[in-house]
Amino acid sequence: MKGGARVAIHHFYCPLPLYLERTKESYRVHAAAQEQMPGGVTANIKHFAPYPIVMKGGDGARLTDVDGNTYIDYLMGYGSLALGHGHLAVTQAVNSQMQKDGTCLFGTPHRLETEYAKKIKCFFPSIERLRYTNSGTEATLLAIRFALAYTRKTKVAKFEGHYHGGFNEVLYSINPDEIKAGDAEEPLAVPESAGLVPGGEKNTIILPFNNSHACETLLRKHQNDLAAVIIEPVQGGFIPAEQAFMTHLREVTRELGILLIFDEVKTGFRSALGGAQSVYRVRPDLTTLGKVIGGGLPFGLVGGKKEIMDVSSPRSGSDVFDTLQSRGSSAEDTLFHSGTYNGHPMILAAGLAVIEELEKSYTKTLNFTCELKNELASFFEGRGITVQTPGMGTIFNLVFADGQIRNYRDLKKADLSFRKDLDFHLINEGIYTKPLNRYSIATVHGEQELRKSIDALHNIFAHRTGRP
Repeated sequence: MKGGARVAIHHFYCPLPLYLERTKESYRVHAAAQEQMPGGVTANIKHFAPYPIVMKGGDGARLTDVDGNTYIDYLMGYGSLALGHGHLAVTQAVNSQMQKDGTCLFGTPHRLETEYAKKIKCFFPSIERLRYTNSGTEATLLAIRFALAYTRKTKVAKFEGHYHGGFNEVLYSINPDEIKAGDAEEPLAVPESAGLVPGGEKNTIILPFNNSHACETLLRKHQNDLAAVIIEPVQGGFIPAEQAFMTHLREVTRELGILLIFDEVKTGFRSALGGAQSVYRVRPDLTTLGKVIGGGLPFGLVGGKKEIMDVSSPRSGSDVFDTLQSRGSSAEDTLFHSGTYNGHPMILAAGLAVIEELEKSYTKTLNFTCELKNELASFFEGRGITVQTPGMGTIFNLVFADGQIRNYRDLKKADLSFRKDLDFHLINEGIYTKPLNRYSIATVHGEQELRKSIDALHNIFAHRTGRP
């Protein structure tokens, strides 16, 4: 299919000259930022060449950049903003919490911690106990620590192409060069960052996604050392696991005494209100959540079986800061987890407001997502360009490829250069997502946004190719 897409793109004008013309102030602001921050960004994911757009305002489904350009936002904070920008329910919840409590931080237990936990458990029955963190990355890091502490094993397995945050154990084989990645049925652990501990790859086993036989073979090979398997049930938020694969993975991990961790940071309250685990009807041992559940504020959580989570209970042993708490144990007998901002009352108030709104609006948002996907597919197919819109719930992506996309290696065969050029053309037309990123739909997206998006594609093909 790469050839089919490239026939179309061959006639495009390069989108970059117009991009540079429209975003001169972004260029200047970004250049100044490079004097203060490495690369001019606070997170590597925020950068893209030639330079990222600098935003100054958000409202509903729209963003405005420092040049005054307005965009329909399909990135939505990498999926975090399920209600869009500046939703009244979130604003009111935050203001109300401050007015009622008189502070944004107690540094002690407070009522919202329990109230929020009860709400989460309504949607995720696999979560019997939970702990709050300050990001999805912290949640996955903590989930792995729980697994290591509970099982007393030393290794963890992740899937090729899956991302679980920016810490050592999981910074392997996220987007590896296939030459370095090895056999598709027994992938190698390819480092994805400088600064990893030499030899650390020996403790991270890489598994093939959506390949039950090869996956089981590797799990049996390493069963004596593996504490857990961590998985994005929908890779990158848009490549779903096959039902048979997921069911089999649960059966094998249970048989071998390996904990199963569902990383639902992207998919929680997006693949379904109860996350991907409610779709697959699989009960993981541990679950991590983030993004949507914080209402756009920094937040995450890890939850799971009571007996696993209770290894962190300060009631069961000594505390690293207070060894007098239990003279019969040492600090290493209890999993240490702490954080000044864990269970932040302002964020819990915002998160509750988001979940309550989604209870009312999720079905409508899901229907819009399906309509948008269908319109996009129809547009490209009408021009002889093969496109897929894989995803689940209110997240999807545009993939220009013929064959089925089942895993990371399949995705490598897609025409990414066509997609990237198209994304820049869409930015120039006022449609925003970071180039090559997924589409995350919010409750504020509607008919007006859909029509403008399709009109933008018509303009691109009319003005860039001479064919509407």
